[in-house]
Amino acid sequence: MPDIPLGILDLVPISSGSTAADALHHSIDLARHAERLGYARYWVAEHHLNPGVAGTSPAVVLALTAAATTTIRLGSGAVQLGHRTALSTVEEFGLIDALHPGRLDLGLGRSGGRPPGESATVPEATPATAGRAPNGLLIPPRFSFAHLLGSPRVALQRKLLLLPNAEAQDYAEQIDDILALLAGTYRSADGVEAHAVPGEGADVDVWILGSSGGQSAEVAGARGLRFAANYHVSPATVLEAVDGYRSRFKPSAFLDRPYVSVSADVVVAEDDATARELATGYGLWVRSIRTAEGAIEYPTPHQARAHAWSDEDHELVRDRVETRFVGSPGRVADQLEQLQDATGADELLITTITHGHADRVRSYELLAEEWRRRGHAPGAPGRESAAPGPARSAAAEAHAR
Repeated sequence: MPDIPLGILDLVPISSGSTAADALHHSIDLARHAERLGYARYWVAEHHLNPGVAGTSPAVVLALTAAATTTIRLGSGAVQLGHRTALSTVEEFGLIDALHPGRLDLGLGRSGGRPPGESATVPEATPATAGRAPNGLLIPPRFSFAHLLGSPRVALQRKLLLLPNAEAQDYAEQIDDILALLAGTYRSADGVEAHAVPGEGADVDVWILGSSGGQSAEVAGARGLRFAANYHVSPATVLEAVDGYRSRFKPSAFLDRPYVSVSADVVVAEDDATARELATGYGLWVRSIRTAEGAIEYPTPHQARAHAWSDEDHELVRDRVETRFVGSPGRVADQLEQLQDATGADELLITTITHGHADRVRSYELLAEEWRRRGHAPGAPGRESAAPGPARSAAAEAHAR
């Protein structure tokens, strides 16, 4: 197995009984630990109207984190372009890069501005044998978000994020504008130049995040950009996402060959029983997201067990719960290696949520120790864009065929 770096994706979760300020302090502390432990990168996500998530502005969180760390790469996973402009995105990350040059990953996503029900054209999923990839990785049935399309809360989020009568820019055009503004080559349709200061010439790596083989994978591949696929958000479509990206990839000034990161939800403890106890709150937390009430404050195991689960509740969260890697360091490392083998990932992005901050830090410590014990360095040696990625695994190639 090739040397596979590990990164961290942090949602800046708010645990029950704590505050947003506590969550921010904990996330900055986690970034310091990630740097000490040798993780390749530390990313933060963007979410809105969630009582249990404080990560509303990746640029602000990253600026705070950059000031508290020195070497680890920092990035967004992802900026939601659906309610933003290319210029505002480049300027914000340019500001951070001006003081912390060469450390930023600009991860870009499509969400945030599409009307309910509007989505990219997604190809049919590549068949998996009995719900599993050829190497045995669980590929659950697709989860349908149809029940959320008429949600008043979803409509309210769109209303609050967009200016009145505003419409999101075409995603591919927006990516092209961002790349041009960063490069200093932007011209309007009638030939007028625009120069983002700060932002132009910023030393940032651009990533595209996607959950399927649709537009995000197409844009990333066609422009030769790095691509991050989500096993932790959409495990049913991770294989089609990486296959879609690779099939459309064209070499560019950024990359000679495809480069893929794949995310996973993970909880590690000294033994399986302890890890399962720490992971108890996850199902209830996912349920709150998928009912459109917004992510609740992350519950204690006791609070989670007090919930009266219906059959509908179980179906809402089944795919996410069953594809979370929970257990001892050895067990979880085995599962991560299986995920890498199935997807051919060049690196893995780990997201861990527990009610207690110390338990979350310990989970990342144990994983880094086990990963290193197996001969993998948790961190990437330098800028991954300068070197070719590993060849796809036999299982990934078999799946593609």
